Amino acid sequence: MGLAVGALGAASAAAPAPAPAVGRYDAQLCVSLSAAAPSCGAAEVEWQRDSRARVRVNDLSYRLQLHNSQVAVVLMHGAMQVDEFVAPFEWAGTTLQFADAARNARYELRLGERKVSRP
Repeated sequence: MGLAVGALGAASAAAPAPAPAVGRYDAQLCVSLSAAAPSCGAAEVEWQRDSRARVRVNDLSYRLQLHNSQVAVVLMHGAMQVDEFVAPFEWAGTTLQFADAARNARYELRLGERKVSRP
Protein backbone atom coordinates (compact mmCIF):
# COMPACT_ATOMS: atom_id res chain seq x y z
CA MET A 1 0.00 0.00 0.00
CA GLY A 2 2.11 2.87 -1.31
CA LEU A 3 1.85 6.55 -0.64
CA ALA A 4 0.75 8.68 -3.57
CA VAL A 5 3.25 11.49 -3.93
CA GLY A 6 0.69 13.58 -5.82
CA ALA A 7 -1.57 13.60 -2.79
CA LEU A 8 1.12 15.39 -0.81
CA GLY A 9 0.73 18.50 -2.90
CA ALA A 10 -2.79 18.90 -1.61
CA ALA A 11 -1.52 19.12 1.98
CA SER A 12 -0.48 22.74 1.56
CA ALA A 13 -3.96 23.74 0.42
CA ALA A 14 -5.84 21.93 3.20
CA ALA A 15 -6.04 23.06 6.80
CA PRO A 16 -3.45 21.23 8.88
CA ALA A 17 -4.75 18.38 11.03
CA PRO A 18 -4.02 18.63 14.73
CA ALA A 19 -1.04 16.68 16.01
CA PRO A 20 -1.69 13.65 18.21
CA ALA A 21 -1.85 14.01 21.97
CA VAL A 22 1.47 14.25 23.80
CA GLY A 23 2.63 10.79 24.82
CA ARG A 24 4.16 7.53 23.68
CA TYR A 25 2.81 5.37 20.90
CA ASP A 26 3.64 2.06 19.33
CA ALA A 27 3.74 2.63 15.60
CA GLN A 28 4.75 1.25 12.25
CA LEU A 29 7.08 3.14 9.93
CA CYS A 30 6.84 2.28 6.25
CA VAL A 31 9.37 3.48 3.68
CA SER A 32 9.31 2.92 -0.05
CA LEU A 33 11.90 3.92 -2.62
CA SER A 34 10.87 4.79 -6.15
CA ALA A 35 7.90 2.62 -7.17
CA ALA A 36 8.88 -0.30 -4.91
CA ALA A 37 6.45 -1.71 -2.37
CA PRO A 38 6.94 -0.20 1.10
CA SER A 39 9.08 -1.87 3.72
CA CYS A 40 7.47 -1.57 7.15
CA GLY A 41 8.72 -2.14 10.67
CA ALA A 42 7.90 -1.48 14.29
CA ALA A 43 8.66 1.98 15.67
CA GLU A 44 8.36 3.71 19.01
CA VAL A 45 7.03 7.26 18.88
CA GLU A 46 7.22 9.93 21.53
CA TRP A 47 4.92 12.79 20.56
CA GLN A 48 6.04 15.98 22.26
CA ARG A 49 4.64 19.47 22.66
CA ASP A 50 4.91 21.96 19.81
CA SER A 51 4.22 19.28 17.17
CA ARG A 52 7.55 17.55 17.68
CA ALA A 53 8.04 13.81 17.60
CA ARG A 54 10.85 11.32 18.00
CA VAL A 55 10.45 8.13 16.04
CA ARG A 56 12.80 5.33 17.05
CA VAL A 57 13.48 2.35 14.80
CA ASN A 58 16.20 0.12 16.25
CA ASP A 59 19.27 2.38 16.54
CA LEU A 60 17.94 5.07 14.18
CA SER A 61 15.94 8.06 15.37
CA TYR A 62 13.83 10.36 13.22
CA ARG A 63 13.25 13.78 14.76
CA LEU A 64 10.14 15.35 13.28
CA GLN A 65 8.95 18.94 13.60
CA LEU A 66 5.57 19.63 12.02
CA HIS A 67 4.89 23.13 10.78
CA ASN A 68 1.72 24.37 9.03
CA SER A 69 2.08 22.22 5.92
CA GLN A 70 5.63 20.90 6.10
CA VAL A 71 7.61 18.53 8.26
CA ALA A 72 11.30 19.00 9.04
CA VAL A 73 12.96 15.59 9.34
CA VAL A 74 16.36 14.90 10.91
CA LEU A 75 17.62 11.31 10.82
CA MET A 76 20.05 10.40 13.60
CA HIS A 77 22.21 7.32 14.22
CA GLY A 78 23.19 7.70 17.84
CA ALA A 79 24.64 11.21 18.17
CA MET A 80 25.51 11.46 14.46
CA GLN A 81 23.18 13.22 12.04
CA VAL A 82 22.73 11.09 8.92
CA ASP A 83 20.24 13.12 6.88
CA GLU A 84 17.80 16.01 7.00
CA PHE A 85 15.07 17.31 4.72
CA VAL A 86 11.86 19.32 4.69
CA ALA A 87 8.75 18.02 2.93
CA PRO A 88 5.01 18.60 2.68
CA PHE A 89 3.02 16.27 4.91
CA GLU A 90 -0.53 15.00 5.15
CA TRP A 91 -2.53 13.17 7.80
CA ALA A 92 -4.68 10.26 6.65
CA GLY A 93 -6.48 9.34 9.86
CA THR A 94 -3.69 8.42 12.30
CA THR A 95 -1.10 8.01 9.54
CA LEU A 96 1.43 10.76 8.84
CA GLN A 97 2.52 10.74 5.19
CA PHE A 98 5.48 12.62 3.69
CA ALA A 99 8.15 12.16 1.03
CA ASP A 100 11.81 12.98 0.49
CA ALA A 101 11.66 14.07 -3.17
CA ALA A 102 15.46 14.27 -3.55
CA ARG A 103 15.79 10.58 -2.72
CA ASN A 104 12.46 9.51 -4.20
CA ALA A 105 11.51 8.03 -0.82
CA ARG A 106 8.00 7.97 0.62
CA TYR A 107 7.21 7.56 4.33
CA GLU A 108 4.13 6.55 6.30
CA LEU A 109 4.15 6.72 10.08
CA ARG A 110 1.15 4.70 11.28
CA LEU A 111 0.39 5.50 14.91
CA GLY A 112 -1.15 2.90 17.16
CA GLU A 113 -2.98 3.58 20.41
CA ARG A 114 -1.44 5.99 22.88
CA LYS A 115 0.28 4.16 25.71
CA VAL A 116 -1.17 4.70 29.16
CA SER A 117 1.30 6.25 31.59
CA ARG A 118 1.92 4.31 34.76
CA PRO A 119 1.93 6.22 38.05
